[in-house]
Amino acid sequence: MVSYRLLTDADVSKAFAVWLRKKRESRKWSRDALAARSLVPASTIKKFELTGRISFRQLLVLWQCLDDIGVLYDAVDPDKRAEVKFPQTIEEVLKDGF
Repeated sequence: MVSYRLLTDADVSKAFAVWLRKKRESRKWSRDALAARSLVPASTIKKFELTGRISFRQLLVLWQCLDDIGVLYDAVDPDKRAEVKFPQTIEEVLKDGF
């Protein structure tokens, strides 16, 4: 059974920011070290980690420095994703536990 979550863009952005910080810290890199590798300013990295706000291009550059960019690509590749069914009625939403 598919489970549905109500997420805002802020929820997803903050999740990316938390992920990025954990990956950076696991490598024992400072923000300055990541900035030197990515050419994204350390102040932008700090702002992203604290607020979740960053440009998409800068997010991709940071991701590429910290992980395989193919993982992110596979998440949106229609050949790799299973088709997700979305509820069509309120009854379908309520049946799933909301």
